[in-house]
Amino acid sequence: MNPIISACHLHVAAVLKLGDSAVDATAGNGNDTLFLARLVGKQGVVHSFDIQQQAIDNTQALLHAHSLESQVRLHKQSHTEMSKYLMPGTVGAVLFNLGYLPRGDKTLVTKPETTVIALNASISLLRPGGLVAIVTYSGHSGGEVEEQKVAEFCGALSSRDFSVLKLELINKPNSPPRLWLIYKAVK
Repeated sequence: MNPIISACHLHVAAVLKLGDSAVDATAGNGNDTLFLARLVGKQGVVHSFDIQQQAIDNTQALLHAHSLESQVRLHKQSHTEMSKYLMPGTVGAVLFNLGYLPRGDKTLVTKPETTVIALNASISLLRPGGLVAIVTYSGHSGGEVEEQKVAEFCGALSSRDFSVLKLELINKPNSPPRLWLIYKAVK
């Protein structure tokens, strides 16, 4: 597994509890949704978003293969719509894996403007101690601009309300992915 994804999962697993609500903002092939569903257990719920039917179908098939579809709500919608389904202050973790659908159409990519809208929604949904984890990929068309917008968003957050970490692979060529972690303060 990609070390950035492994680090992302490690940080999310340290925060998310059985019975929590979680969001996979980019369903993709379902790996992150499956990971979240295992963490929240049968008592929890995962809302998984993607605009591509292929991503929804891939995620549904993976969940079915692991008998975990009962605690997941799949939404064939943009991640900008997550606030319609969840109450502010109730979510343990939100995970974004930006870019394009692996083994899918590489011209369909997440967009900086919708990502920032979804990030704003995410931080309002977090419970105290919750986490937004964002994996960015600057190597594809538009990826560098999107990563810059994520950096600007993270850098503008109040240090009283949030702690933000950035993890990167410093010895890998060709624009390796980066991980951004936004922790909501416990007051």
